[in-house]
Amino acid sequence: MTTPLTLTPGRRPDGTAVLTVVGEIDMSNTGSLAAALDDAPGPLVLDLTEVEYLDSAGLSVLFPHADRLELIAGPLLAPVLTISGLTDLTTHH
Repeated sequence: MTTPLTLTPGRRPDGTAVLTVVGEIDMSNTGSLAAALDDAPGPLVLDLTEVEYLDSAGLSVLFPHADRLELIAGPLLAPVLTISGLTDLTTHH
């Protein structure tokens, strides 16, 4: 069974692509996240403030895009992103 995950693409007023993610990111739905990341060319703001869970499979999808990501994460995910080393490779808030 696939864990519920909502991916909502958008744009900032300056034209930068934004992908808002809501739910849990795990191995059952990383394909959807990977496809959404691949479909968004150039710099991308990834809003993870409403993500309640992120496992290693989800992290592995983010790393290949780290050079173009700006991460927005809440206090729940911040330690996971820091310990994984992803925050050393991206802009994050």
